[in-house]
Amino acid sequence: MIRLASTIAAALLGLQMTANAQSAKQPPAPPAAAKNADVIAKERINAWTVGLAGGLIEGAPLRLAAEIARVVNEEDKLHVIPIVTTGATENVNSLLYLRGVDAAIINTDALDEYKAQVPSIDRRIVYILNLFPAELHVFVRPEIKSLDDLKGKKVNFNTQGTAAAYSGPLIFSRLGLNVEKMFIPHQVALQQMKSGEIAAVVFITSKPIDAFLKGRWEPGYKFLPVEYDSRFEDYYLPSAISSADYPSLVPQGERISTIAVPTILAGYNWPKQSDRYARMARFVEQLFGRLDRLQSPGFDPKWKDVSLRAGVPSLARFGPAQEWLDRSPGATVGLSR
Repeated sequence: MIRLASTIAAALLGLQMTANAQSAKQPPAPPAAAKNADVIAKERINAWTVGLAGGLIEGAPLRLAAEIARVVNEEDKLHVIPIVTTGATENVNSLLYLRGVDAAIINTDALDEYKAQVPSIDRRIVYILNLFPAELHVFVRPEIKSLDDLKGKKVNFNTQGTAAAYSGPLIFSRLGLNVEKMFIPHQVALQQMKSGEIAAVVFITSKPIDAFLKGRWEPGYKFLPVEYDSRFEDYYLPSAISSADYPSLVPQGERISTIAVPTILAGYNWPKQSDRYARMARFVEQLFGRLDRLQSPGFDPKWKDVSLRAGVPSLARFGPAQEWLDRSPGATVGLSR
């Protein structure tokens, strides 16, 4: 019994020593005040965060998203985070499904791909602002006289993820043009075009484009007209390319018909009483009230063409955005506060 008692005592002493050693290795628990301060800081920085899907790092949409954040962000009031994506389709995906994304810059025709899989998409996505039109430029070699001449020939739509790579083939499909599609950088394609390897390049971006405005092109290189008709009424707008845009390529006083893809700031249609809805409502207040700052020097010149009241085909406007406009019937741009 004595031997057993000694053994048990030794074992208990060993366990106590081990416990003391482990306790010595663990840092002391932070004071309750410090822990509360950390929680408060975390809650504060997340309270008014809005995720904004932009696009490719070299593209205009991401630059516009960054400029929006630069103007609307305000400590403890709003924190917009621009997000790099691979372009139009991923932005719609992110808006529909990615946690933390509340808004996105998209081309309206990107919604066409989702009609079958998400029949209610026009109720889940709303528009906040019609940013600017991205004009279709179909630029061809001298021997190409019409769109029909492009059938079966090589046409470049820029690299995957760009507006041209997504919207260009959609538009060509609606036009019934079956071409050999290429997706290489436009600067490479333009050189191949001069050597005769490629018949045409398709740009979809806001005019004017430096490659045509500043580049040197032999006589015969031109833009082909694309007429706006019922095939484009759902997502597109009528537009034109003129001599004022490209004086060395379009004769003085001439206008070449084309179509434009609206680039829009879209939002997820959160339930009205939800926390995310409140964040987006505050985002709208900050953006609409400061739009004139974006239209001042130091920001992308495209902002000067943005009108608060411009509509978007096929989509409803986000409720707080429409309410802001109803409260400010004379506003076309924001008033700094």
